[in-house]
Amino acid sequence: MATILHVDMDAFFAAVEQQDNPEYRNKPLIIGGTKDSVRGVVSTCSYEARRYGVHSAMPIRRAIALCPHGIFIRGRMERYQEVSKQIHALFHEFSPLVESLSIDEAFLDMTGCEHFYPSLTAMGRAVKDRIKAETGLTCSIGIAPNKFLAKLASDLQKPDGLTIIQPDEVDQFLLNLPVGKLWGVGDKGKRVLRNLGINTVKDLRSKSLGWLKKQLGNSFGEHLYNLSRGIDNRRVTPAVEAKSISQEITFDQDYEDAEFLKSQLAKMAEKVGYRLRREKLYARTIIIKVRYHDFRTITRSHTLDYAVCDDDSIFEAGWNLFQTVTKGPIRLLGIGAHNLVHNQQLSLFDNPAQTDKLVQIMDEINQKYGQAITKGRTLRPKRQEPPLNS
Repeated sequence: MATILHVDMDAFFAAVEQQDNPEYRNKPLIIGGTKDSVRGVVSTCSYEARRYGVHSAMPIRRAIALCPHGIFIRGRMERYQEVSKQIHALFHEFSPLVESLSIDEAFLDMTGCEHFYPSLTAMGRAVKDRIKAETGLTCSIGIAPNKFLAKLASDLQKPDGLTIIQPDEVDQFLLNLPVGKLWGVGDKGKRVLRNLGINTVKDLRSKSLGWLKKQLGNSFGEHLYNLSRGIDNRRVTPAVEAKSISQEITFDQDYEDAEFLKSQLAKMAEKVGYRLRREKLYARTIIIKVRYHDFRTITRSHTLDYAVCDDDSIFEAGWNLFQTVTKGPIRLLGIGAHNLVHNQQLSLFDNPAQTDKLVQIMDEINQKYGQAITKGRTLRPKRQEPPLNS
């Protein structure tokens, strides 16, 4: 039986700011933009701000309406990355198998390490105490027989929580959960399942494997059948060491035309996707880079719920990020795939087999004839497009 530990830092960006700036402590802190940010979006917020209904991905304007007395700042990504590296380095003191999911969370495979601790509770406490001593920050930890259950457990008692799911406690933990808590079930998946009369894990478990495959497709039907029973055979897989794939364009003049910039981002997403597939890699994190006419450079990143290598997912994540940045004349635009792994987690696609086949055909044609086939969104009529720089 495996022992998997999931670490999730508590309100990470806000916690770092409160640690570095004592004047922010015990106050509603919102990160993502100042009060005069017209199109700003909340990146994260402190637990004090969450009590007012503020949450990540919320427009700054809405956050101001909910919490007008809050402290609004843009944030310091370089600082968060610095602390993240410090924390992730600590994980390797406890296990050689560490899978980083994002800047603020990771899986540790603790199988075989149990005898070093008097109990699983002591194991979890040792990790929490080490992080707290080194950084002053708190985290929430879940320990369970597999990754799916460990991640669910870490979210149960936030902040500063420690939850352990023993093998004989799986049913008690799972059955009354809403299906939206299952890995890979997003808003679209919830709608599909709700239309089938499935709202809880208990509802899902009442369906046969054959019925789920018929309704949801073979892969996703089997995926949900297993998760509803607490079955998850994925291993903790360390990310590909020090590797990322990216493309960027330096324009010969500054551009503000959103449609033109969108077409360039789409073209670069196809290049990144093709290189990922060629190297049999998947990316968990998509990042964009924007340099303005005054040489001010910013980056934005988003970690997905599952690893991807298809052009659509890369482009959509990149375009969503681009729409959160300040508008202005742009001289450089880039998109990259980071946090790379060799395996993919499942999600609910309309027809994954058909999607995979289409991508395969496009790759084969482009490999044989050059960039012979592309999607319409990459085209921008009546515009001379600059070359791509790797």
